[in-house]
Amino acid sequence: MRRKAISASLAGLLILSLLGCGTSNHLQSITLVVTEMNGQPVKTQTGFYDLLGLGGTVQFAVLGNYSSGKQHDLTTVSKFTMIVDPDAPFAIDGSGGFYNLPDPPLTAQISTTGLVTAVEPAACSWLNSNPDGDKPAWAYVGDYKVTASFQGLTSQPIYLPLASAAGIVSNSNPTGACGP
Repeated sequence: MRRKAISASLAGLLILSLLGCGTSNHLQSITLVVTEMNGQPVKTQTGFYDLLGLGGTVQFAVLGNYSSGKQHDLTTVSKFTMIVDPDAPFAIDGSGGFYNLPDPPLTAQISTTGLVTAVEPAACSWLNSNPDGDKPAWAYVGDYKVTASFQGLTSQPIYLPLASAAGIVSNSNPTGACGP
């Protein structure tokens, strides 16, 4: 009789575990988002943001996406990585020539809280491909690629072109702006 009761209990536990009656809430992925640019809230997310002016800032946050469907802020426990994007590694010098964007912390640095700040030496990584036209045609030729990681997971990248130095004065860019 005792053996039947134990077998019935074990069968009940097996059925409950197969049905998934217990709740599981494990971290499935992390998402990197921008919350502020130069102290102003960001309301829409895109794949890149412009680091404007010396001292310009971009604040990142890391959201943990859990199997329960909930998100939790993991910014303070995540590790941030910022590198020169190997697919867009250039900046523009004062004469319109290209040079290699310096590795962080030169030109831009990232804190442990996800705050990126533009620092010396200033750089412009935007190219005006229409200098003799009526309007500039901007494309970035250099950016920093930022990711976050936590518990073996890595976020999607966000790209940061720089506009902390002046651009090239031309017919289509009479003020010498750096980028849009």
